[in-house]
Amino acid sequence: MLITLPQIRLEGRSLQETILKTIGLGKSFKGFSAVTDVNLDVTRGTIHALIGPNGAGKTTCFNLLTKFLEPTSGQILFNGFDITNEAPAQIARRGVIRSFQISAVFPHLTVLENVRVALQRGLGTEFHFWKSGESLNVLNDRAIELLHEVGLESFAHEETLNLAYGRKRALEIATTLAMEPELMLLDEPTQGMGHEDVERVTELIDRVARGRTILMVEHNMKVVSSIADRITVLQRGSVLAEGSYHEVSTNPLVVEAYMGSHGGEAL
Repeated sequence: MLITLPQIRLEGRSLQETILKTIGLGKSFKGFSAVTDVNLDVTRGTIHALIGPNGAGKTTCFNLLTKFLEPTSGQILFNGFDITNEAPAQIARRGVIRSFQISAVFPHLTVLENVRVALQRGLGTEFHFWKSGESLNVLNDRAIELLHEVGLESFAHEETLNLAYGRKRALEIATTLAMEPELMLLDEPTQGMGHEDVERVTELIDRVARGRTILMVEHNMKVVSSIADRITVLQRGSVLAEGSYHEVSTNPLVVEAYMGSHGGEAL
């Protein structure tokens, strides 16, 4: 089903301003409402952050958007098409590609080989198990380009298990980019990182976002304040506030949610 969304002009091309939209999105588990009436609008070409105290429903929202969970109510629109009833693989083929909180790379493959695996989908040979690994050498140039984009070109032939944690997350971003996403969903991209790695990955996300659209769940407010164009704040599964970092960080309801009785987290 195609639903008409607002249009804007960008560099002479007509584009839909809203790339992803949810209408009344909800999810209940045996009577418990984990997500309630979430209306989300993600604008093409921006970094949109989804934040909130622990237990606010952020990751549940991501699971709904990528259909790892089935919504109890509401609609999900991508590029104007209703994708609410589509399978995860269909949504990925549309260009909605997601990373996960837990590192998801092949530890005993090299960094280059990890990216080639992600690129292999474009060859249509994912299940050609009888073919030699050398058949993937045609992907090397593109794989090196992606590694250069995320700052890992010099680690191309390093076994992935030897990478520092922050570089493993950078590799995940490279494999996500290999899927040619129209919309990248990053789930807690800096979780568990030290200060130096957080800065490196934040700069990386900002760099790869140019010309792309990113929706990310992120707990580190320094990261959010430095790169997010728009922020949606969830509390108890519902939208509490939305706007720029300045707007949401000075909203009394948001301050109360973070500093009051919901874990004492700093905003």
